Amino acid sequence: MLTNALWANSYSPGVPLRLDYGMATLVDQFDSAVARFGDRPAIDFMGRVTTYDQLKAQVDAAAAGLLDLGVTAGDRVAVLLPGCPQNVVVTQAIMRIGAIAVQHNPLYTIGELRAPFEDHEAEVVIAWDKISPMLVDLAQENGVRHIVAIDVTAELPFVKRLALRLPVKKARESRERLTGPAPEGLLSWNDLLSRGTLPVDHPKPSAGDPAIMLYTSGTSGTPKGVPLTHANLAANCLQGKAWAQLRDGEETFLVVLPMFHAYGLTIGVLAGINLGACLLMLPAPEVPLIIDAVKRRTPTFAPGVPPLYARILDEAEKRDVSLEGIRIGLSGAMSLPSALVQRWEKATGGHLIEGYGLTETSPVVVGNPISDDRRAGSIGVPFPDVEIRLADPEDVTKDAPDSGPGELLVKGPQVFGGYYKKPEATQEAFHDGFFRTGDVVEMGEGGYLTVVDRIKEMIVTGGFNVYPSEVEGVLREHDSIADAAVVGLPATAGGEDVVAAVVLADGHTDADAEALRRHVKGKLTAYKAPRRFVVVDELPTNPMGKVLRREVTKLLHEHTNQGD
Repeated sequence: MLTNALWANSYSPGVPLRLDYGMATLVDQFDSAVARFGDRPAIDFMGRVTTYDQLKAQVDAAAAGLLDLGVTAGDRVAVLLPGCPQNVVVTQAIMRIGAIAVQHNPLYTIGELRAPFEDHEAEVVIAWDKISPMLVDLAQENGVRHIVAIDVTAELPFVKRLALRLPVKKARESRERLTGPAPEGLLSWNDLLSRGTLPVDHPKPSAGDPAIMLYTSGTSGTPKGVPLTHANLAANCLQGKAWAQLRDGEETFLVVLPMFHAYGLTIGVLAGINLGACLLMLPAPEVPLIIDAVKRRTPTFAPGVPPLYARILDEAEKRDVSLEGIRIGLSGAMSLPSALVQRWEKATGGHLIEGYGLTETSPVVVGNPISDDRRAGSIGVPFPDVEIRLADPEDVTKDAPDSGPGELLVKGPQVFGGYYKKPEATQEAFHDGFFRTGDVVEMGEGGYLTVVDRIKEMIVTGGFNVYPSEVEGVLREHDSIADAAVVGLPATAGGEDVVAAVVLADGHTDADAEALRRHVKGKLTAYKAPRRFVVVDELPTNPMGKVLRREVTKLLHEHTNQGD
């Protein structure tokens, strides 16, 4: 095990190596923010402001409604919503009564949602009205008793709601992107909020209880539930607050990352509430909307991913909008190009740093200090109270050299305790109390870590995870494909592009890229569809017939270099 003495001097001045976490729950953190900053803006949604006092009233009403629907402590409640105030309200309400908010991507297909729903067995679903017809079909398979359909446009300012009703093409298209008719018989948001008063003796969570569950997959593509406790998430909020030296009651968070992603949920929303920050929230990370929001209320803290920062800069320059005052940008999910850092910091006058984490770690465990001394290309140094170990990638029982390369193993208050109902997967994921990240890192001077390889086969594209086996299975269903291997290749803006090597079925002489993409998008979320298809005679395999993805990656690099 490597000790914090190796990176103690790399911390920014004032950031402690140890923190006091206490036994506070996320409910306690929310109530503290309300008590201290009740009349302060909690959410600015497209210009409509909700104060902390108003937010608390809605949370209590939603919690009472959930109790009336039969939800109680320990129950799972599925949430499928874009970024909107109702998502914040219902997530807090679920946690308030000791239940577990299971956040899902609302753009997932019924095929992608089927396995998670069978796993968590949620009987109540809070969903975007636009996707509610699909969920009715899913509910019939899984014993769902209640679906609450949410119209996100109801939280828009009056003028914007009015504009959506205009009989013009642009308004109609915007309205269709944001809302859609729900089937008869489903509950509405107002139905949920008007079902009674929250009793004083309602169920309450303790710090060790699960608060949120997110789904992730391994190399098999099989979804695994990741329960994160109140203690896990509250700890990561406090670590992030100390790391960035954020100020209670003074911050404005740009919230454009999805709440079904650990990064967007913890760093964007829960940490903001802990601070009593104003959440400058948008329904989607559409850059014109972001620039409009920045013009209205300058964020001081902007979590994001590299491609998003690049697009914000481009749009701000095109519209001659100043980004001055965005004090801190925290980038995650993929490598951060140094040229982008320089461009962002020149435009904002602040810092843009890179962090590292996983769903299982709530998510952040490593970050670059917010100082001019940070290291370009490095993911940074461990957060306060995080222990790490570099293990031999071939034998986790053995230590790698202190400087690596070695698989990064982590332990800390934000690390989860195990996968939902999957003891074997949990056992494989841990060694001697440390969580195995699946990433191979090297340690440089000052304890700075750099990712040099990935053991897990997951692809990160646009900040989202893609599991190769899932895409490969869909490709093999197409009549033109005999076999396929999917890998990630570096993208120019950071992160990876999804690329497929395909073996054609008998009788086919070429791969129709557009037809294959349409086929994948019919079964999976659009970002999982490969950007390129390369036809190969055969896939490289080991003697047991397992595809060697590293060899596939080399093969595709060669095709790229040759101009294919």
